[in-house]
Amino acid sequence: MITETGKVVALKDDNAWVQTIRASACQSCSARSGCGQRALAKVSGGRANQVLVANTAGAKVGDEVLIGIDEQSLLTASLAVYGLPLVLMVVASIASHRWFGGTDAVAISGALVGLGLGFWWARRWQSGKGDRYRPRMLRVNSSYSVTCL
Repeated sequence: MITETGKVVALKDDNAWVQTIRASACQSCSARSGCGQRALAKVSGGRANQVLVANTAGAKVGDEVLIGIDEQSLLTASLAVYGLPLVLMVVASIASHRWFGGTDAVAISGALVGLGLGFWWARRWQSGKGDRYRPRMLRVNSSYSVTCL
């Protein structure tokens, strides 16, 4: 399970919006001196992401929570969203180039059609899978209470 800590910023029905800050793993990496990721992390300063998750732990706004997603689900979804459109783009480009005249314009058109079909299929596939590919709230780490003096 891949986990990340975040803070609940809003509640919506039985769900919670959890804000996470992307942290660089450069401090623990042995190749950090020669990697471009470290420079990008310094420039961006970490980016905040918000994720809608089912509030199964009963978290409140301001709570720090641990969210997670299964590694196999993440890998499968990544292959479907990134790999399939690229494979269909290449196959459609080659096929259209061979079947509909050997011009570059035909190959480019075929590539765009294949890429579009790949994205369309990935979208339809993802919508039929339910909650398997959504992150889950694992536990509430702590609560923050604000008191006025």
